Amino acid sequence: MSEPNAGAVLRGAVDLSGLRNRPAAGDATAAAASGGVIRDVTDATFPQILELSRTVPVVIDLWAEWCGPCKQLSPVLEKVVTELGGRVVLGKVDVDANPQLAQGFRAQSIPMVVALIAGQPVPLFTGAVPEQQVREVFDQLLQVAAQNGVTGTVATDADAEPAEPAEPALPPLHAEAYDAIAAGDYPRAIAAYEKALAENPRDDEARAGLGQVRLLQRVQDADAEAVRAAAAADPRDVDAQLAVADLDIAGGHVDDAFDRLLDLFAASDEDARTPVRERLVELFGLIGDADPRVGTARRRLASLLF
Repeated sequence: MSEPNAGAVLRGAVDLSGLRNRPAAGDATAAAASGGVIRDVTDATFPQILELSRTVPVVIDLWAEWCGPCKQLSPVLEKVVTELGGRVVLGKVDVDANPQLAQGFRAQSIPMVVALIAGQPVPLFTGAVPEQQVREVFDQLLQVAAQNGVTGTVATDADAEPAEPAEPALPPLHAEAYDAIAAGDYPRAIAAYEKALAENPRDDEARAGLGQVRLLQRVQDADAEAVRAAAAADPRDVDAQLAVADLDIAGGHVDDAFDRLLDLFAASDEDARTPVRERLVELFGLIGDADPRVGTARRRLASLLF
């Protein structure tokens, strides 16, 4: 690699003029302030990377998925750049996905590694090279960057804000229920939640999940028009009214569902009241006690019971 003047190196060998649409100052600041030391670079984002090179040297790794030597070199580049602690940024360019960049850098063979210093290209090497050679080239790169006044740094992953705590893993039976729901196997999901409740009757999440999956099972093949017609034809038909309430809940009409079932409860005899009360309690658990509509419906149910 030639040393003293990055601006004089590789003139005519690489033509970046068509890629130089400089971003606004705000875009350049954002590019310098975020993204870490290893970034994917595209035809669209290259102007930001070019501007970033005025602050910190940027190494461009031109690679492709089918390229075996690229897969050998890329981890070495990432390791060395990471160890430099933000003094160098690595920009990874998939030449197949970004033909303008491949043409601009005249990438006739890959892997091809070029640096950008103050917006000017600096050739580094072509082909997979040993780690020690990469380190030596990067040492020279930092010297050239310093000679051209490019001595900034970017934040590394270690400097980033602490990540949000990972959500705790689902209990095994809950996980089994989720998998079953995803597969459309509602009976298996119901069985998993019921087992979870048998093991811990205070498992509110399992109770809510059980209500949700039971509702999904009941409405999955329902003919809405036929269900509503049956309910309208016989307001005292408990099964028909329960079915309409399910459709209302599934459609987000919570007040309509609760009012329907509470009216039915008030008009029914003792035997008919039991399934209506059970369905109301299940739907209360599904919607959640924090919802004020549940509190209102619970109070009305209590007044009807006593």
